[in-house]
Amino acid sequence: MLRGFGAFLLVAATAAVFGPASSVFGPAQAAEPARVVGAYYPGGSVDRYPVERIPADKVTHLFYAFAQIRDGRCVAGEAADAHFAALAKLKREHPRLRTLISIGGWSAGGFSDAALTAKSRKRLVASCLALFFQRHRGSFDGIDIDWEYPVYGGPPELPARPQDRSNMTALVREFRRALDALGRERKQTYLVTAALPAGRMQSAGAYDPARSFELDALGKLLDFINLMTYDMGTTFSPVASFNAPLRAVESDPLAPELRRWNNVEGAVDYYLQQGVPASKLVLGVPFYGRGYRVTSDAGDGLYQPYSGTFPAGDYRDIKRKLLGDPQWRQHWDPVAQTPWLFHPKERAFVSYEDPKSIAIRARFARERDLLGVFTWELTADDEQGSLLEAMAGE
Repeated sequence: MLRGFGAFLLVAATAAVFGPASSVFGPAQAAEPARVVGAYYPGGSVDRYPVERIPADKVTHLFYAFAQIRDGRCVAGEAADAHFAALAKLKREHPRLRTLISIGGWSAGGFSDAALTAKSRKRLVASCLALFFQRHRGSFDGIDIDWEYPVYGGPPELPARPQDRSNMTALVREFRRALDALGRERKQTYLVTAALPAGRMQSAGAYDPARSFELDALGKLLDFINLMTYDMGTTFSPVASFNAPLRAVESDPLAPELRRWNNVEGAVDYYLQQGVPASKLVLGVPFYGRGYRVTSDAGDGLYQPYSGTFPAGDYRDIKRKLLGDPQWRQHWDPVAQTPWLFHPKERAFVSYEDPKSIAIRARFARERDLLGVFTWELTADDEQGSLLEAMAGE
C-alpha cells in the first residue's frame, strides 16, 4: 500500500529450519468471525501507539506491517521480538482476535527474485514459517502478502518481470500448502491473505490490476483479499482529486474508461468481473489524507492542476490542525460521498475521510455482501477512535 514508507530498520533473516518454539500456543482457537473489521498496524508507530492500546474488542483481524524479504528470506524489524511478544499477550487476552504478519509494502523489494522458482519460493516460505510460526509461535494466525506490484506499476527501481503475475499465484499456493500442513499438525487454522490494488494511475500510467495478478486464481487460493480502495488520487494523478471516491464523478477529467474503475464501487465491480467472489473481498478505507498545492482556485481546488503536494497527514492531524481552522473551507461531494478541504490563500487542497464517509463505505460493504472492511492504518485515527468506531459500527 502506498502508505508503507515507514517500514523500520531490518535485521538478518532467521534460519529456514524450525528451532525450539519461543512461546507456548494459547487456548483453542475461536471460530472465524463472520465479518472482518481489519486494521493494519505499523510497527514503526509502537512508541506512540503501543500494542496494548490496540482496540481488540473492535478489530477482528490485525495486520502487523511490515516484514520484508532479504536475500530471499523473511526478515523482521530490530524491535520485532518485543512487538511480537506483546501481540501474543494481546491475543491471549482476546482469543477472538486474529493477527497476521504483512510482508512487503510500497518500496519493499525482494518479491520478484524470491518468487521466481519453486526452489526460491519454498526457501522464502520456509523462512517465514520458521520466524513467525515457530520462533514467534502464538503471535500470528496467518500471512498477508503485500507485493506492490508484480509485473509493473510499482516503484520503478524495483525488479519486475512478466512472469511475476503467475509467480505471485505460485507463491500464494506455496504459502497455502505450507500453512495448511502446519495447521493440520497443530489442529489450527492459518490464514493467507493479500492486499491488492484498485485500477488507478500508477508509476507506469493507467494501471490494470489484472495485468499484475491472476485475480480469479487468487480469489480461490486466498482466504480473503484486502482491496486497497484508496490512493486513487496521488502524485501519479494528473490533477488534484479524491483519495477514495465512492463512485465516479462525471467532472473528473480522467478518461472515461479509467474513471469507471478509479473509485470504490468501480474497483469492487472490477474484481467481481474478474471472478473474485464478494465473500472474499474486504473493502479498504483510508485513515489519512492526500494534499496538493493547486495552481487554480476554480472548483475550490477539486480537479485542478497542481505544482506539488501538501502534507495533509493522518486524520488525527487533519482534525487537530485543519478542521478547526476557518481558513480551511469544508466541502462534501454528493457523488464521491467524501469530504475535502480547500485553503484559498494557500491554494491547498486536501482529500480525506471522516466518520460520515467511513460509515457510508462500511454500509456499502454490507449492502454489496462483501466480507468486511479494513483500514490503512489504525494509528492514524483520532484519540477517540472516531473512524474505527464508524467503520466497525455499520
